[in-house]
Parts: sequence; C-alpha cells; structure tokens
Amino acid sequence: MSVPGAELERLVGIMARLRAENGCPWDREQDLRSLRPYLVEETFEVLDEMDRVGYGGPWRSLCDELGDLLFQIVFHAQLAAEKGEFTMADVCRAISDKIVSRHPHVFGERQVNGSEEVLFNWAKLKAEEKKRKTGREGSVLDGVPTAAPALMRSERLTEKASRIGFDWPDVASVRAKLDEELRELDEAIASGDRDAIEHELGDVLFSLANLGRFLRAPPEDALRMAIRRFTTRFQHIESALRAEGVPLGEATLEHMERHWQAAKAAEKALPPAASLPRAPVTALRFSVPDVAAQRAFWNTVAPLIGWHPERGAPGEAAYGDGALRLVFIPGGTSGASAGVAPTLSLGAPSARAVERLRAELEASHPGAVQGVEPQRIRFRDPSGLHWEYTV
Repeated sequence: MSVPGAELERLVGIMARLRAENGCPWDREQDLRSLRPYLVEETFEVLDEMDRVGYGGPWRSLCDELGDLLFQIVFHAQLAAEKGEFTMADVCRAISDKIVSRHPHVFGERQVNGSEEVLFNWAKLKAEEKKRKTGREGSVLDGVPTAAPALMRSERLTEKASRIGFDWPDVASVRAKLDEELRELDEAIASGDRDAIEHELGDVLFSLANLGRFLRAPPEDALRMAIRRFTTRFQHIESALRAEGVPLGEATLEHMERHWQAAKAAEKALPPAASLPRAPVTALRFSVPDVAAQRAFWNTVAPLIGWHPERGAPGEAAYGDGALRLVFIPGGTSGASAGVAPTLSLGAPSARAVERLRAELEASHPGAVQGVEPQRIRFRDPSGLHWEYTV
C-alpha cells in the first residue's frame, strides 16, 4: 500500500516541475484568478461522484475526482511558495494543528457528552483562536463563504447559530414556522407587491433550509437530487415525443404529463442499488459478566485514549469519542471462557500515547497488557475482550 506522505510529496514535486522554467507553458501562465473556475468545477465534480456513490455507484471515480481537487489545492500552494508566502507543508501543518486544538476531547484531557457539546466547544475554541490572532472574537457566523450556494449557506448559518443555543426546540416548531412563512407569502402574492413577494419567498426558502437541517436532510443535497430526477424525467419526455414523431413544443401538457408519470413509474420499478453507501458504525455493545469490573477498568483507560464516560441505561457502562460508543451490558460470559477472543483495534495519535497507556495499565491493572510492539500495545479487559491501541 502506498504511503500518503510519499505520494503527496511526489504530487508536490510534479507541480513544481510543471511550473518550472522548462515546464508546461499552460501551467506556468496560471494565477489565482485564472484557477478559480477550475477549483469550483472540480469541487462540483466531486459532489457529482458523491451522489453517484450514494445511488450505489462505484467508488473509484470518486477517488479520481478527489485527486483532481487535491491537485488544485497543490497548485494554489505552489503559487504561494513561489512568492515566498507559504508551502504545501504549511497548509498541512496548519490544518493538522487546527484539528488537534479543536478536538481536546480526543487529543487532550477534556471530556464531552455527545456531539452537541463537541460543536459548542468548537465554536468557543474558534472564537478564542480568532481573538488571539485579531484581538476580537468575531461572530459565530464567521466562516460561511458568501459565495456558497444560498441554500447551503442558509443551512450552515442556522447550524452555526444553534451551537450557542439560538435554535428552535424541536422539528414541530420549525415546521410551524414554515407554515407561518407560507401564509405571509400568500398575503404578499395577493398584494401583487413584487418586493414583498421576494422578501417572503426568501423567508420560506430560509425556513425550508432550516427544516432540512433539523431533519438531517441537507437541503442543498435534497434539491440537487430533485434536479437530477427532474432532468431524467424531462429527457424521458423528450425522447418519447421524438419516438412518436411529435415535434418539441407541439405536445399538449396532458400528453407530456403521461410521459412524466411513466418516467416516475420506471424509477420506482428499478431494482435496489447493487452497492449501497457504507453504513457507519455508531455503537458497539458487549454483554459482560461483571459490568462493575469493566467500569473500573475503562474509567482508567478511556481518558488515556481520548474517550469519555457517557450516561447509559441503569446497570450499563458506556464510553464515547463523539462518533462511536462502547456499551457494556450485563450478561454473557467472558471472551476468554467462551473461547472467543476477537481483537478490536483502536487508533492512537502517537507512539507517546501508546507508551502512556502501557505504563498506566501495568501500574493500575497488572496482567492486562498482553503484548507490546513498536507503536502498538495489546491488552485484555476484565471481560476477556482483546484490544489493541496502535498508531
């Protein structure tokens, strides 16, 4: 398997060669302004491939498009390097430092209860960073590009505001707000006032975007899929009319509607996708004979690997990292006595983190450590489950 760092260095080298004196004439002519449309185009091509994967398509094309987008990033970094502003290494270092600093619950000692607290802390840390750099905290809404599609921007703005508690309490309240905005749009339409209609239509679209956020159905994606369905169905109408010898523009609305409904029926008749999007693992549940012993053990281990205790059902012990939960519930036999001892692997951020866990386990739970290798430790918990913590 290729090493990401080596391949990135190779790509940076290729870019430098293209921009060198005897490189490619076209690449040498480019600047920030000329590259802008290509960056936007490659971004949307990535979105297209994500949609195809979502419909069960192959992943390989997405890999290719991500490569094209990465090339644009390397290209921009090369332009900056030539002017002595920054390099691709600076880009990688800056984003790595930012991600580590904004995940103290993973790379530090802070504990959080679920993803909502993660987002709240993210907004707070971002404000602190901005204050250190500029002397002011700025706005929670900062960072949403003004050039982004309006529907996407609406969702992101409301999501950012929600991080500090400015939000509706539930979906029903958001839905009621949409009804209110629709009534106001009806009144504006009845008035015939163009400015009022534009104003109220904007409020309706903004409320719809907020509803999509609450339903966890990104409105930009939902609308893009609707556009895709409209395009497919309309092109079916065009093909059907041509096959019937009816010139475009001369078919009646009823005639075209019949073909539209036929296209919808054909969509529903399609078999399910051969390959579905990956189902993310959100929780691992283990039946263990002694939950109290598990809790005592994992209360020691969890903080050392960036996890934190979470509230579970009575009698359970639960731990999470903001994305995945480990839940130990009463019942069953230990992995060792049952003769089943699969090894579950957890990723470590550094060799130092591995060494810290080894030292703590040997001090607090003698016998738990089952093996130590460079950048990896294997250990067993009280229920007999086998784990590894590895870089």
